[in-house]
Amino acid sequence: MKKQSFKILTVFGTRPEVIKLFPVLEALSHEADLKSKTVCTAQHREMIDDLLTLFAIQPDHDLNIIQPKQTLSEMSRRVLKLLSPILVQEKPDMVLVQGDTTSALMGALSAFYQKIPLGHIEAGLRSFNKMHPFPEEANRTMISAMADLHFAPTAVNAQNLGDAGILPEQIIITGNTVIDALKIIAGRSTGRLATYLPLQALLSKKLILVTAHRRENWGAPLENLCRGIRELVECHEDIEIVYPVHLNPRVRDTVFKLLDQVPRVHLLPPLPYEACIEAMQKATLIITDSGGIQEEALTFAKPTLVFREVTERKEGVASGGVKLLGLSRKKLVEEVSRLLTDPKAYARMKAPFNPYGDGKAAERIVQMLLSYFGKRGRPEAFQLPDVRYRRAS
Repeated sequence: MKKQSFKILTVFGTRPEVIKLFPVLEALSHEADLKSKTVCTAQHREMIDDLLTLFAIQPDHDLNIIQPKQTLSEMSRRVLKLLSPILVQEKPDMVLVQGDTTSALMGALSAFYQKIPLGHIEAGLRSFNKMHPFPEEANRTMISAMADLHFAPTAVNAQNLGDAGILPEQIIITGNTVIDALKIIAGRSTGRLATYLPLQALLSKKLILVTAHRRENWGAPLENLCRGIRELVECHEDIEIVYPVHLNPRVRDTVFKLLDQVPRVHLLPPLPYEACIEAMQKATLIITDSGGIQEEALTFAKPTLVFREVTERKEGVASGGVKLLGLSRKKLVEEVSRLLTDPKAYARMKAPFNPYGDGKAAERIVQMLLSYFGKRGRPEAFQLPDVRYRRAS
């Protein structure tokens, strides 16, 4: 007798995971052949609860692992210990994880230990430097070694997987689900950003959005960024800086020490997702070390400067809309100043399309799951528009 439906158990715990997975969970809920269950590790407890409400996600299991000053080892141990009995209880036909977080790695390892098939969403990203980003580059490489289905956002990601020996039939190019999420939320006019910013910032014609929190940038690199921001507001009297500051104490201590009370620098709490999208839409340009924002900003054709030594999201750089800065304060000030004062340079960084997706990634992921279980045919892969990449000068 053929199985009527297949249980998919999705593990998540961080803010980016919730944003990128909600379109998938929504798509799963509409498929009679698939039964969706969710486990929230709450790796980002204070930064995900508003998203769970926004997206109407009610986890079936909440591990609530977060502890003060928890190390990566302690976090990993807690997820693995608490998740394993849930997998034994639920007996899913497949576990889904997203990206490269500690929650994703431990979700993958738990599934592997229980011999449960694993699907990896946002598979194949590589910087080829295991310390940048840390620990994400190692996490996603290890997840790839355990996964049975690899949902690669782009052809570059799929090629990385193929080069590592993963079979073509295990890989599907889907686009990135963050573009699905962005298109859904950007269509809602909420005006929530006005709750967080003074009027002069909201009305500014030169608003710069900054996000920076990566572990490898703690210490001197983050100090360089903050000093560069101070120099920029001193050199350009018409700019307003908006910086939603991550809740990690290592980030907040540095940022507030160097930027608190600096005129026209607005240090905000982490913004609700709708307000963050509004900030991207209003921004003249974006400075970030975030992977997700590198993908999202191109939807709005916003020039994006990446404050990192390497990026695994090379498609954005190739499109011309993203530029890799390194960690130099001087380089940061030079590049931002150039974009603020040279209209031609600015125009060259308005990407003609978003290489990361078309808003149908979740649909392809669900169709591939159905194909894996013999319920549907294999979906068509995501393809870029027939437009040549151009590089920013």
